[in-house]
Amino acid sequence: MTDRLAELSAAGVSVWLDDISRERLITGGLDALRRDQHVVGVTSNPTIFAKALSDSDDYAEQTKDLALRGVDVGEASRMITTYDVRWACDVMRPSYDASDGVDGRVSIEVDPRLSMDADKTIAEAKQLWWLVDRENLYIKIPATKPSLPAITAVLAAGISVNVTLIFSLERYGLVMDAFLAGIEQAKANGHDITKLGSVASFFVSRVDTEVDKRLDKLGTPEAQALHGKAAVANAQLAYKNYEEVFGGDRWKKLAAAGAKPQRPLWASTSSKNPAYRDVLYVEDLVAPGVVNTMPEATIKAFADHGEIRVDAVTGSYAAAQKVLDDLASIGVDYDDVVETLEREAVEKFEASWIELLGSVEEQLGA
Repeated sequence: MTDRLAELSAAGVSVWLDDISRERLITGGLDALRRDQHVVGVTSNPTIFAKALSDSDDYAEQTKDLALRGVDVGEASRMITTYDVRWACDVMRPSYDASDGVDGRVSIEVDPRLSMDADKTIAEAKQLWWLVDRENLYIKIPATKPSLPAITAVLAAGISVNVTLIFSLERYGLVMDAFLAGIEQAKANGHDITKLGSVASFFVSRVDTEVDKRLDKLGTPEAQALHGKAAVANAQLAYKNYEEVFGGDRWKKLAAAGAKPQRPLWASTSSKNPAYRDVLYVEDLVAPGVVNTMPEATIKAFADHGEIRVDAVTGSYAAAQKVLDDLASIGVDYDDVVETLEREAVEKFEASWIELLGSVEEQLGA
C-alpha cells in the first residue's frame, strides 16, 4: 500500500498539523499522528484555540482552579494555551531529537493585538518562551512592518521564531533579512545558534480567494483562465527568493557557524474553493526543505490520493512569473491584494483572540 505521506516527507516536505486541542493531547491523537502519519510539527493560532475552548469541556478543571485563584482573563488565557503547547512540545520531542532540532516544533502566537507594537511583541514573546519552557517551541510573530524589528530582537535573545502572516514577496524578503540579522546578533550575544530555529509562514489559499473574487468581477475570458493560479505562483516565486537568499554569502557564513536556515512554511493550505483539488496547495508546492502545515482533513486527503510532482516548484518559476504578469496586465493589483490580505488576517486573528478571551471569561465565571 502506498504511503503517500512518507513519499511527501522523502521529497523534502515536513508535514505539520495546523491544529491543537486539549482533546488531541488527552486522547493521544496528536501522538498517533506523529507515530503513524509522519506529522513532525504543530502550528496553532488564536482561531484554533478559540474553537478548542468553545467545543470542549476538557478545560473545565483548569479554568475552575484559575477562577479560584482569582486570575484575570488575560493571564488565564496564557496559562491555558501555554499548557497545551507545552504538552504538545513534549509529544513532538522525539521528532525534534530525531531531526537535530529541525522539526518537532510547536508554535504559539503572541497576542495579535500587539502586531503594531514591536516592544510589546518582544516582551510577550519572552514571556511565552519562559512560560512554555521547551526548546522545541516556536514563538509566532506576525510579519507586519512594525513587527519586523521584533523578529530580529527575539531571535537575538536566543528564542526560536515562526514568522506568520506573510503574503507578499517583498515582505518575505524583509522577513528573511530580519532573520539573518537576528541570527547574527544571537551569535554576537553568545547564544548557541545551532539550537535556534525559524520558519517563514507564507500564506497560500487566501491569495486565490482574494484574487479569484477580483477575477470574477472582471468576468472576461482572460480573467476566468487565471482562476486558482495566483496562490501557487506567489508561493513558488517565494521559494525562488528563498533559494537566492540562502545561497548567498551572508547566509553561508552563518551556516558555517552551525546555523539552520529559516525554512519556508506553506500555511493556509486547505482548498477554500470546492471546485479545486483538495490537495492542490500540497501537490503544487513540493520542494526540498519546506514545511506544509495542514488541517487533519488535508493530511488525510493527501494520504488517500495525493501525488508527488517532481520539480513542482523549482521547475515552475517562469510559469509562475507569467501568472503574476498576466494578472497585472488585466488590472489585478498585486500590492493591493497582499495589503488587503494582511489587514484582514490581522483583524481576523484579533477577533479570534477576543473570542478566546470571551470563552475563557465565560468558563472562569462558571
